[in-house]
Amino acid sequence: MSKTSRLVTTAFKNTPNISVETAASQLENDNIVFVDLRGADELAATGKIPGAVHVPRGILEWAAEVDGDYHNPALQLDKEIVLYCAVGGRSALAAETLKELGYTNVSHIGAGM
Repeated sequence: MSKTSRLVTTAFKNTPNISVETAASQLENDNIVFVDLRGADELAATGKIPGAVHVPRGILEWAAEVDGDYHNPALQLDKEIVLYCAVGGRSALAAETLKELGYTNVSHIGAGM
């Protein structure tokens, strides 16, 4: 197993995985922020979850840093953050990153989009 595969496997184990059905049932919850981590080309091809915030994985750290110059105001430490990508690997790794940045209520859609 490659090192990257091990990182993804560990991230999956350390982050709550929610199903697509569970995510769909929570779309109206104002305390939950859905974050689409996919690239612009993926987003253009398939759309995103209604109300989700688009934060490409490559800029997540800057968008999530609350005191940073590039903070996305949708990302708040007191909100529940649900991450998703195409198949779940990027969202699992991103969840680990958010936890390191001080977010405590992070999950991801383990099966992806």
